Amino acid sequence: MKAGAIVTNERKTVLIVDDEENARIGLSYFLSQEGYDVETACDGAEALEVLREHPHTSLIISDINMPGMNGMSLLREVNRHHPETAIIMVTAYGEVESYIDAMNLGAFEYLHKPVRTEELKLAMRKVLAKNASQKNH
Repeated sequence: MKAGAIVTNERKTVLIVDDEENARIGLSYFLSQEGYDVETACDGAEALEVLREHPHTSLIISDINMPGMNGMSLLREVNRHHPETAIIMVTAYGEVESYIDAMNLGAFEYLHKPVRTEELKLAMRKVLAKNASQKNH
């Protein structure tokens, strides 16, 4: 494992949801290098299919603006059917309304594109530590 990698006791599965293939590829590569198992989906509907196949997904990193089922609709569905799965929302459009909506719907974090790796690592550390502490209580 490379220096500064996120260390966890068990491999965690992260689902990347983005309609931009290059964004999925880039994040997949980065997270794989960090020691995560990575799944990808091009929209919210495909993400829900992936979650059915991988119900123990630890974290979803989802774009907000996607054709078909967007990130906000996905967030609502995940909260309803997979409340133990944390979500980090990302967007190229930093509207205050979408930030407030995402946080009110239970998003753990809201990041702007292009996602900076150090910012993402920090958010992931926080969400995974929070999940671990909730499991211990």
